[in-house]
Amino acid sequence: MNAYNHDHHDGRSDFDFLVGHWVVHHRRLKERLAGCDEWDVFDGTCTMRPILDGQANVDDNVLALPSGTYRASSIRAYDPSTRRWSIWWLDSRHPHDLGTAVVGAFAGGSGTFFADDTLDGKPIRVRFLWTDITAASARWQQAFSADGGATWETNWIMDFERSDDPSRRSAHT
Repeated sequence: MNAYNHDHHDGRSDFDFLVGHWVVHHRRLKERLAGCDEWDVFDGTCTMRPILDGQANVDDNVLALPSGTYRASSIRAYDPSTRRWSIWWLDSRHPHDLGTAVVGAFAGGSGTFFADDTLDGKPIRVRFLWTDITAASARWQQAFSADGGATWETNWIMDFERSDDPSRRSAHT
């Protein structure tokens, strides 16, 4: 059983594993829902901290894509009445678009989150998965579905590796 199994409490501490500094290894499909099998592979960093007395958290990401580095932030908020998390993505390339929140929870040591969104003007289903969570590592995956969730295309994988090396941390941490 995973040390981060949160089945028996209200979930406020589900993301506590992510607090701190991380080196992140990214694999991202070059095109989504287009039958593409070419991946961009790049590194980045992530620094996460709790806010709102632990009921929410925010992270600062540096993503070193082959086409150029940018920054982004995940904002997560926990609703004790529904026992669900909402997660938004704020991207420095589109600073006025907070995006559609994915909503979900952790069970059995993994987190699953969904949203209805659009891609190129067409409706899609979005799924985030948090898996393989340990004190020193974690995996996040994003998948899209164009058929209401019958089939999924994983289009982004982030492998997190805890970093205590200050030279590998995000700036302004």
